[in-house]
Amino acid sequence: VFVHLNFVYISQIHTTEDLSDSFVSGEEDNGGSLLSNKNINNEINGNWLSSSSNSIHEARLKAKAKRRLRKNSSRDSGRGDSLSDNGDAVRGTAVAPTSPKSKLLDRKSRLGKGRGLPKKGGAGGKGVWGRSGEVYGPEEVDEKDPNYDEAQENCVYETVAPPLEEKDFEKTVSPIVQEYFEHGDTNEVAELLAELNLGPMRSEVPSLAVSLALEAKASHRELTSRLLADLCGSVLSRSDMESSFDKLLRELPDLVLDTPGAPQLVGQFIARAVSDQILSKSYIESYKGRVGCQYTRAALDRAAVLLKMTMGGLRIDNQWGAGGGQRPVMQLVKEMNLLLKEYILSGDIKEAERCLRDLEVPHFHHEFVYEAIVMVLESKGDKTFKMVLQLLKALSASSSITVDQMRRGYERVYMDIAEINIDVPRAYFILEQFVDQSFNTGVIDVKIRDLCPCRGRKRFVSEGDGGVVKLESY
Repeated sequence: VFVHLNFVYISQIHTTEDLSDSFVSGEEDNGGSLLSNKNINNEINGNWLSSSSNSIHEARLKAKAKRRLRKNSSRDSGRGDSLSDNGDAVRGTAVAPTSPKSKLLDRKSRLGKGRGLPKKGGAGGKGVWGRSGEVYGPEEVDEKDPNYDEAQENCVYETVAPPLEEKDFEKTVSPIVQEYFEHGDTNEVAELLAELNLGPMRSEVPSLAVSLALEAKASHRELTSRLLADLCGSVLSRSDMESSFDKLLRELPDLVLDTPGAPQLVGQFIARAVSDQILSKSYIESYKGRVGCQYTRAALDRAAVLLKMTMGGLRIDNQWGAGGGQRPVMQLVKEMNLLLKEYILSGDIKEAERCLRDLEVPHFHHEFVYEAIVMVLESKGDKTFKMVLQLLKALSASSSITVDQMRRGYERVYMDIAEINIDVPRAYFILEQFVDQSFNTGVIDVKIRDLCPCRGRKRFVSEGDGGVVKLESY
């Protein structure tokens, strides 16, 4: 009976707990008083209730308080209610302010501090110092600064380049000279060399430039002579030039191994330097009687001969010639005509090929083909015909004249044959024979052969012949 009554009493207590729970959920304002009364009852009747039911009630109260706080707007959340450690709502506790999505990019203060002005005067941002275009004045030295130094005001700051070492000289200056061979601007070379602290390596610049030019083309040697003349005075001195050429004369035995004609070429450089007044006139005479190397003696003899020839009207400033792109067209045409005339006299195909290559105008070889065919049309006899045909065949086989340049040369003759025929009556007939022979030897293809123009061979004669059509005889 005692056990039964105890079970009934415990069930009544659980029923009362459920009713109180529903009452608290319905009336949130009186939740605090009910909680206090319930806690008193639990303390009185602690022998019948477990500790787990008490923690369940605390968790429910905390969840309800959190739901009540979430109902508040974000504006009032900073001054809204918060929870204490026991789950009670506390008024006036500061909460981190949260801004709506529309104010995410707002730069004004969100804590109510300041005057409401934008940060950094509207030029805010991470790593930004001020507004765009703002110019800062010179910063004044603060004498009260603990790091202040009186000698700081008299300091002059300059960018000082370390002197160029000998091991780095060649790999630094060689690209500058090689690039100069492409653009030909001496001012750019002077600016680049002025930025380098050459120091004692200053006198090595001319010898390095000449050494590179010995292995290059004739036009590059001409550019090197111009470079030395422009650098003397502004970047290099006369003493630097003399010491550099002295080194070249001492190194001639080594230079001959790579360039067999180095003594003659160095002699031409010396003669050109004396003519450009970057070497003194007594430079060659200073070596008389004290030269033991045969290569040095050959270079100085070559320079002395060239300087003597200038007295007879030779222009030593044009001894190297000029590159194809720097020469006038009329001068190139004249040199090609002289080349063809020399070949007709000598018959040396290799020499003619070498001279054509030295002109350094591969884009203008069609002019050479044109002049050669016109020379055949204007010549008398078969000698010129056969020799020019052999020359064009050799140049075509060695690819000295490309197929495109050969084709353009023949097409130019086809276009001008009408005017050539005025001075040479048999021009059409000779041209047809030359084109046929060129096709047979493989100089041209069938397309170029078929483009060859021909004059009509048939014509009507006078009425006395009865309108008979006769072939034109030559």
